[in-house]
Amino acid sequence: MTEEFKPRTKLVHGGTRRSQYNEVSEAIFMTQGFVYDSAEQAQARFEETGPDEFIYARYGNPTVAMFEDRIAQLEGAEAAFATASGMAAVNNALMASLKAGDHVVAARALFGSCLYILEKVLVRYGVELTLVDGTDLEQWKAAIRPDTALVFFESTSNPTLEVIDIAAVSEMAHAVGALVVVDNVFATPVYSRSIELGADVVVYSATKHIDGQGRALGGVVLGSKEFISGDFFNYSKHTGAALSPFNAWLMLKGLETIDLRVRAQTEAAEKIAEALHGHEKLARMIYPGHSSHAQHDLVKRQTGKGGTVISIDLAGGQEAAFNFLNAVNIGVISNNLGDAKSILTHPATTTHSSLTEEQRQSLGITRGLVRISVGLEDPEDLVADWTAALAGA
Repeated sequence: MTEEFKPRTKLVHGGTRRSQYNEVSEAIFMTQGFVYDSAEQAQARFEETGPDEFIYARYGNPTVAMFEDRIAQLEGAEAAFATASGMAAVNNALMASLKAGDHVVAARALFGSCLYILEKVLVRYGVELTLVDGTDLEQWKAAIRPDTALVFFESTSNPTLEVIDIAAVSEMAHAVGALVVVDNVFATPVYSRSIELGADVVVYSATKHIDGQGRALGGVVLGSKEFISGDFFNYSKHTGAALSPFNAWLMLKGLETIDLRVRAQTEAAEKIAEALHGHEKLARMIYPGHSSHAQHDLVKRQTGKGGTVISIDLAGGQEAAFNFLNAVNIGVISNNLGDAKSILTHPATTTHSSLTEEQRQSLGITRGLVRISVGLEDPEDLVADWTAALAGA
């Protein structure tokens, strides 16, 4: 699809491959292998595979390829590779790009599984790691060395919603030839300008906003054709973290409505943040789209909007947080985000429970912190219900 079309048009039509039956909704090709017309054709395909030629579903599949093409068009990337989960996307992007002796600089505020890959897996295999306060550009400057191979960060951190200056960090990294890998889940593909701002590789958990309805796991890595088709592709096809065709079809359906969903959720999050700011039961309210956020000016330049997630820190600690969660009527207690349903999470005892108390405190993940992924419910109902729950906390 040509570049002249607007994002919503690309989200409905981009990457479509119709079979001989000319179906309206994209076909699900539930196959692990493909048939060749001759032995010579099989040989030729293994020697060089074209864009609409497939060998094995671990390498590629027509339904998966449609999803990859569509999200690449939205992100402004040359190519994409879909994976079985968001963490598979992170793991493959990092493992395929690094070797023993390489130096990595990463933001300290990361999802627990991302920290595990960096601190437990990569370090075990001889990669040197330096963690920094991602919001402090002076720390990035001091940590990035002439031999730094890669920098990694969440553009908006989970769950404390710190925002990293993509352009500034990318400029420092590129000055020494380092690869810039950005986990962009909280920014969403709707508001992302990561590649335009300098990121080389962007990863998403498609499980979140891309699916948007809590149905399936998935991930995707986006970048240049050279990156996706090089060592990354070889690593990915041989280690097997491929996205299933059925899940790819669900993600295609999710992309058709992601722009409408995310914009509605963001608008609701803005109203809720304004209503909760300064509430007497809260030690703090964190929302990148609110003027009280420490990086609010950066948010306006980088994405223009604050996204769909708010974090609140109850002054009464874990007891108050649990009382609040148990009193909520609208929304569910779970550990996902980006869903049509509002989801409330207590990170200290769930998603970030594997961290030490010292690590959590250094990241600002207090016992009173609750992460709220705003859904598609009426924001007035959410404000009324959640302020009532806070009153009893």
